[in-house]
Amino acid sequence: MLAVIAQDEQGYTVRYVRHLKHPVEKVWAMLTENEKLSKWFSELSVDDLRVGGAIKFDLGDGNDKELEILELRTHEVLAYRWGGEDTVRFELYPEPAGCKLVLIEQVKQLTDHTPKDLAGWHVCLDVIEALLDGRTIERMDEWKLRYAEYEQALKPFKA
Repeated sequence: MLAVIAQDEQGYTVRYVRHLKHPVEKVWAMLTENEKLSKWFSELSVDDLRVGGAIKFDLGDGNDKELEILELRTHEVLAYRWGGEDTVRFELYPEPAGCKLVLIEQVKQLTDHTPKDLAGWHVCLDVIEALLDGRTIERMDEWKLRYAEYEQALKPFKA
């Protein structure tokens, strides 16, 4: 299922929801432990896991960008800056068969890169689920499909 995109006073809110068959603790580890994080988003690493601490984004040119951690509640919430004024927020909720993972991206302004980012997060969540399930998915094929879908989903907001 595609993320739900809504326009608001701050820009745009993009909300992804996944119901995973794994406990909160396992999903939290995927978001915060570098050896697990690197398997689904190799450019990210946790540098200092605390409010005011940083997630590092490897720019691929020998430089890192520090993404400030804005909110942190162990096994519940991890939120950090995502370039400029945008933010990403992961929320975890226990469920009888596992947990609900919600990713909310606050996007200040839509750009030509936005559908790429949205497709990227969509696939990242799919990869997290696949890894936890012991499966693999073809990321690039999946990304191309999702990119086209998010380009279409954003059209009404660009009109």
